[in-house]
Amino acid sequence: MAGKGGKGKGGRGGKSKSRTRSSRAGLQFPVGRIHRFLKEGRYGKRIGSGAPVYLAAVLEYLAAEILELAGNAARDNRRARINPRHIQLAIRNDEELNMLLKDVSIAQGGVLPNIHAVLLPNKSKKK
Repeated sequence: MAGKGGKGKGGRGGKSKSRTRSSRAGLQFPVGRIHRFLKEGRYGKRIGSGAPVYLAAVLEYLAAEILELAGNAARDNRRARINPRHIQLAIRNDEELNMLLKDVSIAQGGVLPNIHAVLLPNKSKKK
């Protein structure tokens, strides 16, 4: 006689609820979709099972970091919504994100406010 439970025949064992790889890893980004993209992109003959989990975690971290800084920029401008300008300000004011995304153009992002020192009026000294 087989023991109770298990995956054998009998039909009495409750069907276990399937869990996504994202929920197992505690992530919001889709591990399965990233795995599919890695396979379809032909980045290698074989893609390990840990690679999409790691990549999803890295992408989720970067997204959270940018959104937090952009949210702060929106709050500084007294706005409830993040727009491309806030994302641009967040990225360009952060040294490491700016290095990572130095060649990226953000549509409707504008530029950082900057006036060259030579163009500013001279400070006259009064005696």
